[in-house]
Amino acid sequence: MSCLQMRESPMIIALNKEKTVYDGFITVLEKDFRIRISLPPDHQMKQAKLHCCWQMKRLLHGYQHIVKQRLQHSTNLMAFILELRTVLEVALKSQPGCQSFSPPQYYSQLITEMEILGWDKLLFIDAEFRTLKMKAEDSAGRQHAITIKLKSKYPAEAPEFSADLPVPLVISWTSQSTLAVVHSQFLINVEALSEFWSVLDEIDEQTWVLEPEKPTKADSMRRIAIGNNVSIKVQIDPRHPKMLPECCLLGAEHVVTPLRNKLNANMHLWNPDCSVLQNMKDVLEIEFPSPTTHEKSSFSVECGICYSYRLESDIPDQVCNDPRCGQPFHQACLYEWLRGLPTSRQSFNIVFGECPYCSKPITVKMVT
Repeated sequence: MSCLQMRESPMIIALNKEKTVYDGFITVLEKDFRIRISLPPDHQMKQAKLHCCWQMKRLLHGYQHIVKQRLQHSTNLMAFILELRTVLEVALKSQPGCQSFSPPQYYSQLITEMEILGWDKLLFIDAEFRTLKMKAEDSAGRQHAITIKLKSKYPAEAPEFSADLPVPLVISWTSQSTLAVVHSQFLINVEALSEFWSVLDEIDEQTWVLEPEKPTKADSMRRIAIGNNVSIKVQIDPRHPKMLPECCLLGAEHVVTPLRNKLNANMHLWNPDCSVLQNMKDVLEIEFPSPTTHEKSSFSVECGICYSYRLESDIPDQVCNDPRCGQPFHQACLYEWLRGLPTSRQSFNIVFGECPYCSKPITVKMVT
């Protein structure tokens, strides 16, 4: 009587002399499944029939098409059974509650490390003790969080780290490292960015920030309202936050041009010893509207096409240049509007047409 010896599985035995009927078990992730395979007289796998226990049948629900495909393309019975084991393994791992458990030492070491660090530092831990989120407070009282994904061979294998920072998170790991070491290194990372966040805190508190709507600690850009349909987008360098940031003025040309001229003429006045906000006031020769002097609704003008302020995450940033109009639009809305006009034309990535409100010439870049 012939048989097939499978890796990590008992034998599958041929039940007849013709070797057309095989019976046995497949073991996958320490679970045994009874199978019987019937082959045609010519032993071609295309016409083979698979019979299995009800547990395996239920497990393969949704994978039938893959099993049939493997029967069609497998060169022999051994190859098919190996591929069937792979499908069963995928199906088992996708089932809820089918997680592999680590040895007891893994959990005892993790608990010991958390007791040394302090349970008050723990924000979250999943049911498998694989993903942790720890909190840290910097010298300015800001709250930060680091997510740690532990590997099965922890601590010999380095975990994965992620945090809400504007620069890459740098954590050094050795097999002797602990959660306390990670927490200490994370604090060094956030303290190095303290001045950067102080710059943005002042901007957020003393001006009307139009974008982002809900900034995270990783956001280094702020779009600040200057006036009705006029704003400046500044990109703060996290490593050198007090230096002159990248600036982009947005609005109608007749309003933006004088501001741009002042920015270019007064750039040499930038003083790294002063705050970024005060420097921008001095260089642009303006006072920014603030929550104490203006309502945000003064700057939240709706798009003249879709009649909403926010289009997904975008706010109106295209403005008619005619001083008597000045209507704002979302770039996507204006692009679609102009593209639908028979009189509009396109040159490279710029679309030329007429303002929907005053019919004066207006342009917009193609939406990519």
